[in-house]
Amino acid sequence: MDEPPTVSILLLGDSDCGKSAFLSKLSHGANSRREKTTAFPPLRDLDQPFVYDIRMYNRPYRFEFYDTACPENYTLLRPDFVVLCYSIGNRESLVNLQYVWFKKMVDCYMREREDIPVMMLGLKRDLRKEEEGMILPQEGLKVAQDLRCDRYAECSALTGELMNEVMEDVARTAAKTTTEVGGLSQGGCIVM
Repeated sequence: MDEPPTVSILLLGDSDCGKSAFLSKLSHGANSRREKTTAFPPLRDLDQPFVYDIRMYNRPYRFEFYDTACPENYTLLRPDFVVLCYSIGNRESLVNLQYVWFKKMVDCYMREREDIPVMMLGLKRDLRKEEEGMILPQEGLKVAQDLRCDRYAECSALTGELMNEVMEDVARTAAKTTTEVGGLSQGGCIVM
C-alpha cells in the first residue's frame, strides 16, 4: 500500500494564545466530554511533529502539526499550510499576529512560495464575553481579510466549541495542498 500524502502544518502565534490546548484537544479527541477545566493532557515539545492520520476523500492523509514553541528555529521548517493563531480574549495577541507573526511568516515562507494557504484561527473562544477588550468575530475576520488569509475560524479547546468544524476545515485545506489546484482560496477569505 502506498504511503499517504504528508502535509506539514505550522501553527504560528504567541506562546499563550492557546495553540498547545488546541493540539492537545485534537490529540485526545475533540468530541471527548471533559469537565470544564484548564488542565489538558500535556504534549511534549520534543514529540513534534504531532501526527494525525486522517481519512478523507476516500484516501488516507498524514498531517504533521508543528507548534512555534518548539523547535525554536521554526524558520527551518517548510510548511505546506500555515495557521496564524491568536487568543480571542487578548487584544495584544491579535496585534502580535498582525505585526509580528504575519511579518515573520511572509519573510520566511511567502517570498519563496506564494502557494502556501494561510488560515487565521481565533482560539479561546470561551473567553468572549460582553467585556471590553474581547475580540469580536467581525474584528478577527476583518484582520484576516486585510492580511489576505485564505480562511478564518474560531474555536475553544476548553469547551470543545467548534473544534470539530475547525479540524474539518484544517483537514480539507491541508488535503487540497496535495492536489494540483492547491489549498489557496479562490477569491478571498472564507469564514469557516
